Amino acid sequence: MYSLKERLTEILIKNGVVKEAELKKALKVHKQKGGSLKDILIDLGFVNEKDLMAALSQGLGIPPIALSRFRIDPEILKLIPRNIAKKYQIVPVSRVGSILTIATADPLNVFAIDDIRSLTGLEIGTIIASQKDVQDVIDQHYGEDAHEAIEELMKDMKSDDLEIIQEGQAEEKVDPARLFKLVEEAPVVKLTNAILENGIKSRSSDILIEPMETSLRIRYRVDGVLKEVEALPKNMHESIVSRIKVMSQLNIAERRLPQDGRFKLRINNNEVDFRVSVLPSSRGEKVALRVLDKSRAMLDIEKLGFEKDTLEIFRKCASMPHGMILVCGPTGSGKTTTLYSLLKFVHDPEKNLITVEDPVEYQIQGVNQVTVRTEVGLTFASSLRSILRQDPDVIMIGEIRDFDTVDIAIKSALTGHLVLSTLHTTTACGSVVRLVNMGVEPFLISSSLIAIVAQRLIRQLCPKCKEAYKPSKALVDRLRIGADKSFYKIKGCSQCLNSGYSGRIGICEILTMTPLIREMILKKARENEIKAAARKQGMRTLREDGILKVIHGVTSLEEILRVTIADD
Repeated sequence: MYSLKERLTEILIKNGVVKEAELKKALKVHKQKGGSLKDILIDLGFVNEKDLMAALSQGLGIPPIALSRFRIDPEILKLIPRNIAKKYQIVPVSRVGSILTIATADPLNVFAIDDIRSLTGLEIGTIIASQKDVQDVIDQHYGEDAHEAIEELMKDMKSDDLEIIQEGQAEEKVDPARLFKLVEEAPVVKLTNAILENGIKSRSSDILIEPMETSLRIRYRVDGVLKEVEALPKNMHESIVSRIKVMSQLNIAERRLPQDGRFKLRINNNEVDFRVSVLPSSRGEKVALRVLDKSRAMLDIEKLGFEKDTLEIFRKCASMPHGMILVCGPTGSGKTTTLYSLLKFVHDPEKNLITVEDPVEYQIQGVNQVTVRTEVGLTFASSLRSILRQDPDVIMIGEIRDFDTVDIAIKSALTGHLVLSTLHTTTACGSVVRLVNMGVEPFLISSSLIAIVAQRLIRQLCPKCKEAYKPSKALVDRLRIGADKSFYKIKGCSQCLNSGYSGRIGICEILTMTPLIREMILKKARENEIKAAARKQGMRTLREDGILKVIHGVTSLEEILRVTIADD
């Protein structure tokens, strides 16, 4: 009977994969250092992994698989624990009845197969995959270091260390001393830090900590899409929420009212700000953390992803000595980032720049930034009245929420100041109607506005795995693009966590105040009339700007259709 080593050498020689002299040298190294013979052959450069896989597949009668193109059911992955998958470098791919099929780069490792058979109680079938594909799938589906840290900490924590929050007890008296003692314990501190660190590593913009009926759900918003990454025991809820409250300097004993705060962490020499919102719910307090990673902030209009002609309009508008520029869009559309980028563009030592924000998200050197504090009467409107006595050249208002704020903003724009602000509307032309509805006279809007920018954030296709395809003639005709254009679609790989997307950039429409548009505003024209006139004068809508990104291979058509609405 052949040993495993003899079986491997026979296959390699028989298939002409390696020469006999090379095999002898590899066997000598194997005898001296141990390890895997196939790894030694690859390291010595005698064979590449692709040829080795083909030879093993043919010699052993085991089919190969391209794991990067194979979607694995999460329920199948649960059959083999993370530590076993990493130890033996195997991935479960399917189960049919009592047979579990695993993918591995080393199908001759009988010890791994025996252990998995004993662990699962199932018969084991093997298929061959490349070492890189196996490792990529393990990293993608079984998690990174922070996940492991959470799992290890959960093992160390005893169930009687924490108390379970029972529904209906939210108004019971809380012992602050017990809570402070609880949140300073090492396991709680490490567990909370692991959740925050994992959120930063995964490029999350938000971290949600939500109590469910029997568990504690942790979700990260990555590239605008929420993903559930952890489901912890419910008895950890109180300690984690209390720890975050302590970090944010909030009232640890208050569970009945919403609370807002912030804190800052230094991770890998990068300062990361967290804005915290605690909201009481029927099952306990829900925590939402906005992650502001300064190392990833792109406060430069050149790097926001806008088209060249759009950037030229931005520069021209921002170079005006006075007037108002509004950036609009829903929450999370990147309005604040665009405002900061415009602020940095106009920043000059000879200018006095002042901002009023709620709260200040990014500190900019040389800019005077004021944080709104409504609890003491420091509102947007009251701040602006004081700011005007500070002789500003440029004023940035975080958000226009009411008539008092917009009234002062417009008067500031009319009296020689450049005003930058945001408005919660969905389209550029719709912002004009919104201002009128807020009580602003049309002649003031027409006289003060320079431009209104509506924007969205779209996900970029992963550059490593995106695939080109030719759109159908019907689609080409409907979108009114050239028949020779190629589109790209998502595929998914380990680098983009199998989503097909990596990172986000902006698309926008800019309504500039041309003489015709000013005249239409004075006549109280409707939104669709202003939009039609602006498009005739060259305004590109959000949908049209998005289609350009599709043609340039930046994003997929599905993403644009998801984010924007049709123009007709």
